[in-house]
Amino acid sequence: MKKHVVSLLLVSALCIGNLAGCGAKPAASGDAAPAEVVTIKVGDNWAETHPMAMAIDNVFKKQVEEKSGGSIKVDVYHSGTLGNETELWDGVRNGAVEVAVIGTCMNQEFTTMLISDWPFLYRDIEHAKKVWTGAIAEELNGKFHEKFPETYILGWGPNSARTFTSNKKLESVDDFKGQKFRMPANPIHVGIAENLGASAQVIPLNELFSSLETGVVDGQDNGMVTVKSEALYEVQKYLYETNHIIATLEIITNAKFMDSLSEEQQQIIKDAAKAASEQAWTDYIASVDADRQFLIDNGVTVTPCTEEDKALIIEKIQPTLDKLYAENDWAKELVEKIQAVQ
Repeated sequence: MKKHVVSLLLVSALCIGNLAGCGAKPAASGDAAPAEVVTIKVGDNWAETHPMAMAIDNVFKKQVEEKSGGSIKVDVYHSGTLGNETELWDGVRNGAVEVAVIGTCMNQEFTTMLISDWPFLYRDIEHAKKVWTGAIAEELNGKFHEKFPETYILGWGPNSARTFTSNKKLESVDDFKGQKFRMPANPIHVGIAENLGASAQVIPLNELFSSLETGVVDGQDNGMVTVKSEALYEVQKYLYETNHIIATLEIITNAKFMDSLSEEQQQIIKDAAKAASEQAWTDYIASVDADRQFLIDNGVTVTPCTEEDKALIIEKIQPTLDKLYAENDWAKELVEKIQAVQ
């Protein structure tokens, strides 16, 4: 009997030491230890009213947290809280930031990303949406990972159809002459401004408002959604609706972080990023007319770009286009492939 009791005590001790094997629960709490919650930091440079920022808040965050049953928590930081675009790119590459929503600041390392800012590439914004939510986006995602194996692209959303604004009269192609424009650190944007007779100065987005307010530059190029969300209308009088570039924003994640998750968690994140990108395009397209009217109501003179002026702009920026084609052997094939998307 004594031996039997000792055996029972030994079995009990082994069960306590190996809960999985005996199916028991810790005596102290009566419940299994909760799974560790994974936290995703998402950083961008946009106000929370930008369609891409709203999609991250209302689609990506919500879907990831709900579908994961709370095992993944998403913390979103807008308006450059985690750094400017280049800092976010560095952060997502080294793992300091799990997800960054940025443009193509890496386009000098991987010139194929210049396609995001290719002038007059699409028939309209709906065409751009089809391109960047379809097979071409998937193809470039793979090439991007080959170039930057420490990252993955999860989705391509809208930045905006870019327009020019200024404190000085800007209602025709001739009005560019002699003006100073803030442009992104991108040879396409700089080349366009210079081809149109203006001078270009590279200034980070988070310094743009003060640069316009203090007269460091006369104007800038961004979509109407950004002119509204960044309150640039407070320091700009004219908007010329050229729509010369329909730019994208990429949802990029750190590969080591992504690969550390379960297959189910990875799929949840991928699906949420895809859904957020598609929703952002839909919301952006729906916002264009309202954004234009908002700017008019707030005293900005908005001038549409006629087909004649568009043709003249394309003619004037031909040196930039010629240079792009000459320097990038991938360009002709990819441009033709994009233009063929129906």
